[in-house]
Amino acid sequence: MFVTPDAAPTPRVCYEIFIRSFCDSNGDGIGDLNGITSRLDYLHELGIEAIWLTPFHPSGSYHKYDVNNYYEIDPEYGTLHDFRRLMHAVHARGMKLYMDLVINHTSIHHPWFQEARKGADNPYRNYYWWMLPERIEALGVEKREETADAHVIFPWHDNPGDPEKYYAMFWNGMPDLNYDSTELRKEVYDIARFWLSDMQVDGFRLDAARHIYPPWLRSKNIEFWQEFGQVVERIRPDAYTVGEVWAKAAEVAPYFKGLKANFHFDLCFALQKMIQSGKQENFVESLRQDYAIFGSENPDFIDATMLSNHDQVRIGSLAGGSIDKMKLAAALLLTLPGQPYIYYGEEIGMLGQKPDERIREPFVWTEHRHDPQRALWIKPRYSRRGTVRPLAVQQADPASLYNHYKRLIALRKTLPALGQVHRPNLQAADTKDKELVAFIRSHPTEPVFVVHNLSKKVKQLTLSPKEQAFTQILFQTFDATHVQPGKLTLPGFGSVVLGMG
Repeated sequence: MFVTPDAAPTPRVCYEIFIRSFCDSNGDGIGDLNGITSRLDYLHELGIEAIWLTPFHPSGSYHKYDVNNYYEIDPEYGTLHDFRRLMHAVHARGMKLYMDLVINHTSIHHPWFQEARKGADNPYRNYYWWMLPERIEALGVEKREETADAHVIFPWHDNPGDPEKYYAMFWNGMPDLNYDSTELRKEVYDIARFWLSDMQVDGFRLDAARHIYPPWLRSKNIEFWQEFGQVVERIRPDAYTVGEVWAKAAEVAPYFKGLKANFHFDLCFALQKMIQSGKQENFVESLRQDYAIFGSENPDFIDATMLSNHDQVRIGSLAGGSIDKMKLAAALLLTLPGQPYIYYGEEIGMLGQKPDERIREPFVWTEHRHDPQRALWIKPRYSRRGTVRPLAVQQADPASLYNHYKRLIALRKTLPALGQVHRPNLQAADTKDKELVAFIRSHPTEPVFVVHNLSKKVKQLTLSPKEQAFTQILFQTFDATHVQPGKLTLPGFGSVVLGMG
């Protein structure tokens, strides 16, 4: 199904920035807001239409997912004035900015928790989950099942001198908030209003959305996000929300009742597996089934897609450092339906393995050893000048990974069939070859036929009658791609987008 673009189009390509590692403006070795502002022209030229910033509130950690104050900027990153300047510059370029809103938990140093831990009679006590050990045992909630995004098994923690324990799912420094408290809900909605209205952000990425209530009350999750979505809609009808819900499609789908978008983790992992294995199993059909599940809850769902993010091994490392495989991964992401997110540095082939700090290494801007822009808060182990070609070098090379991304993004924004975000227009092709991913992106006048070769071998694809109508090469990774009557020849790791002749 084709959908006419909205009056205010949903961004077609987004970019995640881990602030600390992106660009340093003042020489302290830490990426900051002014550094991002200085590099907006780079992002705009790449073709990015929206930016997701990881947390920037005052925090005791390097990642800042443990918030001390929701109304301020961590001094390491700048000031509220710097943020307003960034927002103005983003909007001046016709781009949007989404902030990471971390409201599943706070830091133990947040004033709310500092008050709550003083005793059961404190007015802030009900902002968090507290329980006596006997009650915890009686409910059978002393342990939790490990999930992909949280590995803590025993989530209840001691507060010295307190008979009750507090619940903190990720670690004891980040106590979970209790949304049975109407006072807390009001506080959080005021925070949303401040950033959407006063600071003019365009939307939120909602961290740990699946865990907003603890496991024994998970049935309340959807109701909360529906209410949250309604509050956001009243503040800014055009505001965007995207949830982090690491789960199967059937569990993710109800979150679309309150949130406009959710990240599609199963798709992300399927893409990673294909890049590593060189094979696919009913990929397109499985994806269409997920779309049907999402659409049953909200036909206008936005499928937020990605190759990796700040919590996952970088796609460059999963590809074994192969630029050809990275190009294939980029082509898959940027020709499939949805709203793709590029994790900073993917476009230059940055590498990274766990632990988390090592998948969040500094962006490689130039070949200069002492590049003042480079945020060397951590000595890089994987993404060094000797392992990753710097951006400045790649910009001058038409065959570089960077220019491959740039071409694909431009193509996605030029072809309406590729750029459609809502109501995914995906049809399976006729090939049964497990080393090929082939599909049609439908459109009333400009449909496209897309084929990706997951293997290193040259592939010859016999085209079905409907596929033979696509004879014009609109994009190819390698020049050795050929379209002949009834046949397509595609080099190893090659991708091609064909239009109707």
